[in-house]
Amino acid sequence: MYSLVYSDIALKQLEKMDNSARKRVISALERCRIRPYAHVKKLVGNSYFRLRVGDYRIILEIRNEQFVILVIKVGHRGNIYETI
Repeated sequence: MYSLVYSDIALKQLEKMDNSARKRVISALERCRIRPYAHVKKLVGNSYFRLRVGDYRIILEIRNEQFVILVIKVGHRGNIYETI
């Protein structure tokens, strides 16, 4: 099972979300810990992955050597990809 590590930006973005959206995102990340590649899709042009949760997207980096999933960004689908 992989462990989750949150970046400072991801933690700030999670704090700004409303409670129901935050709970959905966190439960999706917990499901992703068991078999991450079954839930994510590779982003084109870099080494990151995305996890889709309704209208929100989570940008992840999966480190297989350490069994770590690094949560880089969490945000609405309309503007999450602008600064990657």
